Amino acid sequence: MRSASPPGQLGSAPVTEHRRRGRDAGRVLVLNATFEPINVCSVRRAAVLLLKEKAEILEHAAWELRSEHTALPRPVVIRLVTFVKVPRDTHRRKITRRAVFARDGWTCQYCGSRSNLTVDHVIPRSKGGPSSWENIVASCAPCNRKKGNRLPHEIRMHPKRNPRPPGPTVFIRIAAPRTPEAWEPYLLTA
Repeated sequence: MRSASPPGQLGSAPVTEHRRRGRDAGRVLVLNATFEPINVCSVRRAAVLLLKEKAEILEHAAWELRSEHTALPRPVVIRLVTFVKVPRDTHRRKITRRAVFARDGWTCQYCGSRSNLTVDHVIPRSKGGPSSWENIVASCAPCNRKKGNRLPHEIRMHPKRNPRPPGPTVFIRIAAPRTPEAWEPYLLTA
């Protein structure tokens, strides 16, 4: 039923990977027909896509989903059978603190600290700086206070990396902050 080769072998992921409770419980990575990660959905939605034959299982857990007449391996990674055009308007995506932190690796872009993070406008809004992906970075509170309302060259504080719109996998990592090991080969190829 598979028409192309995925990054890994079809297989079963460790049971501990998928028995989490709370916010991350029951998450399934959805890949486009080209193996590009496009979404994270619930196990229920994945099961519907599988039963309607709109998707196929690439990775599954060690146990099954059961109904009166059917048993289905618990999906972990599914691939859509037909290609879905996904708009790539990351510059229009809503800028959130979590997305900025994830894009910047949860580190201050001035000193490298990983605690007490806030967001900072590289060029302050009061000096004409826009609220765009290219002007916002993760910053720890002390660096943010130190920089204040000044331009980077005035205080000699420049971000370690130039801010840019995030890649597509940033939003998948936000939807499921603790990504299962079974997802990693598919997220690394994006």
